[in-house]
Amino acid sequence: MIRLTSGQTVRVRRMVRKLCANCDEDRNCLLLENGETQRCVQLISRYGVYCKYFLEAVLPVDRELFAQIMEHNI
Repeated sequence: MIRLTSGQTVRVRRMVRKLCANCDEDRNCLLLENGETQRCVQLISRYGVYCKYFLEAVLPVDRELFAQIMEHNI
């Protein structure tokens, strides 16, 4: 798990809502759906990055935040 500070968590949640192609308008994850709606794990987590898609496709958009998170978790 990649740990986040409270300030980073706020920024991550904002990015998920605005930029994640798999987060729908109800804040459910389209990748996790198997006939039932599933809440976006990244929006309900407070302490870390749990979504591989977010880590690889969305987080790098904010270079500063990406660098902070990755530097702190090496």
